[in-house]
Amino acid sequence: MTAGRPLKGTRVLVPRGGKWGDGVAASLRSHGASPVIAPIINFAPAETPELLAAALARLEAGVYDWLVVTSATTVDVLVGNGIRPPASTRIAAVGETTAAALSLSGYRVDFVPEGDNSARGLVKEWPRDDVQGRVLVPQSDLAEPTLVAGLSERGFDAEFVSAYRTVGVEVAETVKAGVSSGEIGVILITSGSVARQIAAQLAPLPAGTLVACIGPRTAFDARAAGLPVHLIAETRSAAALVQAVVDHALDGRPSDSEKD
Repeated sequence: MTAGRPLKGTRVLVPRGGKWGDGVAASLRSHGASPVIAPIINFAPAETPELLAAALARLEAGVYDWLVVTSATTVDVLVGNGIRPPASTRIAAVGETTAAALSLSGYRVDFVPEGDNSARGLVKEWPRDDVQGRVLVPQSDLAEPTLVAGLSERGFDAEFVSAYRTVGVEVAETVKAGVSSGEIGVILITSGSVARQIAAQLAPLPAGTLVACIGPRTAFDARAAGLPVHLIAETRSAAALVQAVVDHALDGRPSDSEKD
């Protein structure tokens, strides 16, 4: 380990591409790591485009009091369909990353949970004086019903619509070999979908491979998929995920699994 470059010599699997993957890779390089960008999931159009189109038309018509956005991919769907909700429809983002994607695309963001950047956190921190009206929740086809169920319990008429499909992507044989040999020593897990693909394509992982998850919910999903979890980022952000890996390298503190 080198001062200022604590990850020197460490190869890190970055399981997402695009701007997110490029940003994480740049951050890792600044700490001396050698990132391997290998997108293991991708997004495809919804299987029921007519239902999505109808929901988006109602959104533009002002039928919904709230639009809840849970990912940057949903923002891409909104932009791709040219959707601009009226001023009467407020917009909630599940976390800072999604809020930033909305803002960069020209959407106003009215509510972001401050603590837990997850579906559960959004429901828990939802303003207590605002518990009625219609809410549209466009999500992945694999999304759990946590958000819609939680908002419904609070008194909202919450409606889910599949905005896109999450599909697995086969990683290159060189990546599989790098993980299998232990040459790729750190794997970042950014969602339950990523965890399930890692487990399906790359498990069993070598004993020395470090698995870092972007938050408690993702850690839960990773364990459910049969993966070990060594590090959990303090917040659901790319910066926190990278920092967790850096901190581990800097101080050599025991990982979560080593504490058990």
